[in-house]
This record gives sequence, structure tokens and C-alpha cells, in this order.
Amino acid sequence: AVLRLNKMITESGRKIFATNGEKADFDATVEKCKEVGGFIATPKNPGENDAILYFVKYFNTYAYLGIKQSLIPGKFQLLNGAQLNYTNWYSNEPSGKGEEECVEMYTDGTWNDKKCNKNHLIVCQF
Repeated sequence: AVLRLNKMITESGRKIFATNGEKADFDATVEKCKEVGGFIATPKNPGENDAILYFVKYFNTYAYLGIKQSLIPGKFQLLNGAQLNYTNWYSNEPSGKGEEECVEMYTDGTWNDKKCNKNHLIVCQF
């Protein structure tokens, strides 16, 4: 499945990131990564951010990250509810004031809060 296509794999530490170059909205990305036994890419440090950025640059498109707005508007957390210890927000982001619940990675590696219905590059981690 994902791992065979284009051999698009990067590694950081013990984590492997993979993409098949396809796009989907946030929920579908989460689902597709689960189907192949992975998890939506969630960078926990600069090295992991760079591993995801490689794909974002290669396909010149944005990717959703495994980060979602918490119950407090404008505050973000990991999908399991844990707090973010590493962030790489673009200047003056997050700015969605509660309207933008998902997080996308720009082609420079910085993050922006965004609505969850965009079609972005599917990047999974294993």
C-alpha cells in the first residue's frame, strides 16, 4: 500500500514517515493512515518536522498534521488530547479564532490552523 508507492519514505529517529502522493481531507487522512497500520503524521521535534516537510516540498502542496484544536478555541493539542511540546507555527498563527480546527504544514515547514475540509497530501507515520 502506502509504503510501496514511489518509495516515498523518510525517517527521523525511530519514526518512519510515508506518503503515496494522494490527497484527502483531514478525516479521510486519519482513516487512510489507520488502514495501513499507521497514524497521521505528527511532528514532535524539528527532525520529524523536516521529515514531513520533505514530502510537502517534493509534491509542492500542504499536508495536515495530527494536531487538532482543543475545547479551548485557538488552543491546539495532539489527537490523543496530550499537550503540544513542540510547535512550529507560522508568524501570527494560529489565527482562526476557533473557526479553524485542523493544522496544515506550509511548504516552508511552518504550521497554520485551517478548516478540516481541504484536500491535502496524505502523510502517515509508523
